[in-house]
Amino acid sequence: MTLQRLSDKLAQTKSQNRAALVTYIMAYAPDKETSFEVLQGLPDAGADIIELGLPFSDPMADGPIIQKAGQLALQAGAKIHNVLEMVEEFRKKNSQTPIILMGYYNPIQNYGLDKFANESAKAGVDGLLIVDLPPEEERDLKTAVESSNMAWVRLIAPTSDANRIKTIVKSASGFIYYVAVSGVTGTKSASAGSIDSAVTEIKKHTKIPVAVGFGIKSASDVSQVTKSADAVVVGSSIVQELFEPGNSQKALNFVKELSSGLRK
Repeated sequence: MTLQRLSDKLAQTKSQNRAALVTYIMAYAPDKETSFEVLQGLPDAGADIIELGLPFSDPMADGPIIQKAGQLALQAGAKIHNVLEMVEEFRKKNSQTPIILMGYYNPIQNYGLDKFANESAKAGVDGLLIVDLPPEEERDLKTAVESSNMAWVRLIAPTSDANRIKTIVKSASGFIYYVAVSGVTGTKSASAGSIDSAVTEIKKHTKIPVAVGFGIKSASDVSQVTKSADAVVVGSSIVQELFEPGNSQKALNFVKELSSGLRK
């Protein structure tokens, strides 16, 4: 299903007159068992789409919370093939919730681009978001991902001008991820006014749904962002709940709280 599953989910939430809730967790953080328990529980807690982090030792776009999660995941033995096995296990009970892998280019390059794309699609991954791969350098991995019928999700920053936005949206599929604040994840709060104007500008250049993330920390934030965006992404605030093993229910309860802000 892959890309179609993602398209269907975004069409479904639109038909319900609401935005989609995209929740990010780091695979294997704080450990394999806890992260998988949360992964399985996210859809019932209100997550429409799941971003699953691929741990990397040098996560340049991430703040201290997700950096710590990545370190815990690596200490727990996380590798790409482990994460794909986790997705495959998730798919045994859930065939409706899209999963986007989010990470950095280096581990994937080392793994092998075609091998990674083929195995990801086979495991049940629906798309890929690579933080540190600009459009000028994306061709090889993008080709592999699209050949495996997965979405190629692209980031747009607050500093992107109209010409840059045109370049980025041209190559994107699935959805566009607008980064609501400059800097790294989990350190600032987003401004509703600036988000509205940015989403309006992006939608001048594409019909692909626009998701907003970075700086979204509460149900109130979710409610504000979804006035203009098609989806809202929450990551660091969820991940923070998971630093102690056994805190899976606390994280899932927080996701339920976030989902209360979805209705327009």
